[in-house]
Amino acid sequence: MTSHNDIVLFHYTFSPFAKRVVWYLAFRGIDYAQCLQPPTLPREDVNALGVKYRRIPVLSIGRDIYCDTRLILDKLEERLPSGKLGASQPEQKAIEKLLEKWTVDGVFPRAAQLIPPAMPLLNDPKFVQDRKDMTGRSWAKPAIAEGRPEALAHMREFFQLLESTILADGRDWVLNTEKPTLADIHAVWPFHWLSAMKGALPPTTFGRDNFPKVYAYIDRFSKAVKEAEQSAPKCTTLKGAEAVKHISQAEFAESDGTVDEKDPLGLKKGQDVESWPIDSGFNHRDRGQLFALTQQEVVLTTQAKVGHRDVHIHHPRTNFRIRAIGDSGSRL
Repeated sequence: MTSHNDIVLFHYTFSPFAKRVVWYLAFRGIDYAQCLQPPTLPREDVNALGVKYRRIPVLSIGRDIYCDTRLILDKLEERLPSGKLGASQPEQKAIEKLLEKWTVDGVFPRAAQLIPPAMPLLNDPKFVQDRKDMTGRSWAKPAIAEGRPEALAHMREFFQLLESTILADGRDWVLNTEKPTLADIHAVWPFHWLSAMKGALPPTTFGRDNFPKVYAYIDRFSKAVKEAEQSAPKCTTLKGAEAVKHISQAEFAESDGTVDEKDPLGLKKGQDVESWPIDSGFNHRDRGQLFALTQQEVVLTTQAKVGHRDVHIHHPRTNFRIRAIGDSGSRL
């Protein structure tokens, strides 16, 4: 195993989704390598691995390539169980998963609507078109300005929920633990992202006086992250060609794959299939032979463009569609 645990994180530094993984790795003190990517397509390094999935981050362990932060975090918990951050009790596991679903599927889509029209990236036609292609909605400044009031109303409700329920009793962390856990990463990330974005939240309704517990929580989390990053191994930064070469020459992290015979889709191992997200990034589909299918994930075998060796592409089942190639019907 290499000094960075055969882990390579493909991301760009201001991605809020990537922050979830970066924070997790810091809290765990896990050594890893990163390969920095542009915020818009094309991403030639990821494409060279045979991956069509267009969102960030993507994480590889050996020649297994994991897409979507929900699956990435679950896999890091599974593959490196000693010192994991996830809950062990069923009730706490339920809170953890419900918080993740709430922030990923509920809070973040509204948070993304609060990117201020004055943000410099919105002056870049390439960025605006890229995000339109990814989300299916307009990122033009007039459209963003029109949607802000409704998004602010929803975000105010989200802030109030944290303020008046989970944090109401004055606890430091979601599960009332001594240190941050995976549940805190799931809970805090969109609030952390928005609170740091100048002009996103109007101070008259989203000031510290309005939600003192939420802002104190964000501050505590930021301090904990900073301390963790100072003590964690410094990640290695790989250039694209280095990362692709390393991955294409590595071994599989998961060499065994089974297809659930009871799965409602009725797919068979080795069948040609395609898989893609249905919430965003839905115009980019990965294709390959079905290697594994469980309640949690689908795994495709395809070939890297560099080195021409097989790689395994892992997608979660949540918000992804799987279809046999040549089949006219779509299946979740």
